Amino acid sequence: MPRSGAEARRRLRQAALELYRERGFDRTTTAEIAARAGVNERTFFRHFPDKREVLFDGEADLRATLTRAVADAPADLSPLETLLWTFRKAAPLLEENRTFSEPRLAVIAATPALQERELAKHASLVESVAEALRRRGVPERVAVLAARTGWAAFHQATEAWLEDPAQGLEAHLHQAFDDLYALSGGAGRG
Repeated sequence: MPRSGAEARRRLRQAALELYRERGFDRTTTAEIAARAGVNERTFFRHFPDKREVLFDGEADLRATLTRAVADAPADLSPLETLLWTFRKAAPLLEENRTFSEPRLAVIAATPALQERELAKHASLVESVAEALRRRGVPERVAVLAARTGWAAFHQATEAWLEDPAQGLEAHLHQAFDDLYALSGGAGRG
């Protein structure tokens, strides 16, 4: 039986992921997840509002890291340079959760309802990044475009890193942003 809330949460995440991979998301219940984790179903609902959210645990930490990093970025950076700097600051969060992230993506890819949920979560994160850019004085239109474009580069880098872990996530981020600058006709990072 897990003694701490953090340990119970970790075990619930792991149990859910195992069951989703074994049985599929739709055929797994919260009671089964709780039983596998060695807790009761009430404990499950103390940590997660529904069985989808187990796969999106950590979103609040990522949002906080991204918005804080945008605010803390050096003032002389362009919006896209700010985002590269920001995503580099968020990379350790993803790297620490790699063993969960890879199978998590497979479960999401196999479940349309989870794909929809992931898109909604991404849209919310993009809006938070755009708002953080606006607070830095970036005009609305540019902040939204930069956040959407930067998120696409971040997503591309993350997928490349999961496929090719030989290079760290930071190397993939630099490559994605270099590709983005090349697409826009820019000379690349300074």
